[in-house]
Amino acid sequence: ILMVDEKGKNMKCLTFFLMLPETVKNRSKKCSKKGNSSSSSSSSKLPPVCYEIITLKTKKKKKMAADIFPRKKPANTNTTAVQQYHQQNLNNNNTIPAPNWQGLYPTIRERNAVMFNNDLMADVHFVVGPPGGTQRLPGHKYVLAVGSSVFHAMFYGELAEDKDEIRIPDVEPAAFLAMLKYIYCDEIDLAADTVLATLYAAKKYIVPHLARACVNFLETSLSAKNACVLLSQSCLFEEPDLTQRCWEVIDAQAELALKSEGFCDIDFQTLESILRRETLNAKEIVVFEAALNWAEVECQRQELTATIENKRKVLGKALYLIRIPTMALDDFANGAAQSGILTLNETNDIFLWYTAAKKPELQFVSKPRKGLVPQRCHRFQSCAYRSNQWRYRGRCDSIQFAVDKRVFIAGFGLYGSSCGSAEYSAKIELKRQGVILGQNLSKYFSDGSSNTFPVWFEYPVQIEPDTFYTASVILDGNELSYFGQEGMTEVQCGKVTVQFQCSSDSTNGTGVQGGQIPELIFYA
Repeated sequence: ILMVDEKGKNMKCLTFFLMLPETVKNRSKKCSKKGNSSSSSSSSKLPPVCYEIITLKTKKKKKMAADIFPRKKPANTNTTAVQQYHQQNLNNNNTIPAPNWQGLYPTIRERNAVMFNNDLMADVHFVVGPPGGTQRLPGHKYVLAVGSSVFHAMFYGELAEDKDEIRIPDVEPAAFLAMLKYIYCDEIDLAADTVLATLYAAKKYIVPHLARACVNFLETSLSAKNACVLLSQSCLFEEPDLTQRCWEVIDAQAELALKSEGFCDIDFQTLESILRRETLNAKEIVVFEAALNWAEVECQRQELTATIENKRKVLGKALYLIRIPTMALDDFANGAAQSGILTLNETNDIFLWYTAAKKPELQFVSKPRKGLVPQRCHRFQSCAYRSNQWRYRGRCDSIQFAVDKRVFIAGFGLYGSSCGSAEYSAKIELKRQGVILGQNLSKYFSDGSSNTFPVWFEYPVQIEPDTFYTASVILDGNELSYFGQEGMTEVQCGKVTVQFQCSSDSTNGTGVQGGQIPELIFYA
């Protein structure tokens, strides 16, 4: 090859030896035998010489391989083939790929992904799932061993067994497939109904990055509806961060969590831990009713008739963790006392506990729970009143806010009358991107001072970080009230930073600088 620079000067003359395949060499030998002369015979053994002039450009940045060979999108036929193979992998109905299927995939990752759930070159099979719900899945020992130390020990360790089929009855097929997809394709595909089973599989086969992704998925989807079940599972999987997050939700939204269907699915140990919880933010009658609901479902799990005796039997000593003496007297008289779950002596002693000066000794815990102390984020530096402000004629006062940590909004602090004591009717609302997350209609009494007065939602509303929410209120009452001034766009409240911005829903003048909704009341 003759190389010249841009000015036409010779730079280098390089010689390359062409390595021919054996078939070509053999063919060349045959041709040489058929030739008439020795010169023609010798020339036929050599390939034709090819000269090429390449122009070299100096002082130019070297190109990387990716620049020289840019990745091109496969043709439509190839794309269709790729999609077809992926669908076959999902359905576990693989056929032998077409010749040169490797050419459809430009990277080793994509070629490796073709082997996911594929019988082609499979050297092991798994029978996954409980009896009656099994699924036979193909595997490739090398790929599995690279992705999991457990599989490595199983196939290549000192105690490795050479089995063509391995039974795994304790893992769901969908979860096992999700783990295989991560190992083969480097893709994490999680779903709400299989994420716990996938976490179990990832823990069992020591696939830590997939396990971490499962935990992150659970933390993101955590709510009062599933917090109790996830608390039970997080203790089983030894995930302390997830356990702590579950407790935060259960404490703040205790009544919602206790009334959820998932509460009845927890194990006895988790039930005891919840009933012992000092910071449970719920009325004790709600705790009592939740425990009875759990007992009824537990009777079904143990194939017992759900009688009063059997409910008390499955509750055992956990019954005494319910702080029945701390209930309101009406709740006890109309609820626990008539439930039948208490003995006659227990009912009489608790009534005496409410009324008698000399209180009897009780097996039940008689100290009220501490619950959670609400925090208040005040966004104004001062307040004022004028003869022509702040008026309410069915118009909306609204403000948007965002937090940097997950909190639970319990209510708003509102200003009251500037013309003496007065009663207000307040419709409060909390929205995210137009979707109502919580609302309540209630009344509050203001004493004529410039203090703020709390108005509560029925249940605390979970607020995710780094997302703006809209707090709104429509007041009906005295025409004039106090209003805030010198508003702040950012307020540090304990460990939580709250940012404020104006809302387009506000039609009564409230904004960042002034107006109503001076306080957000929340648990953190």
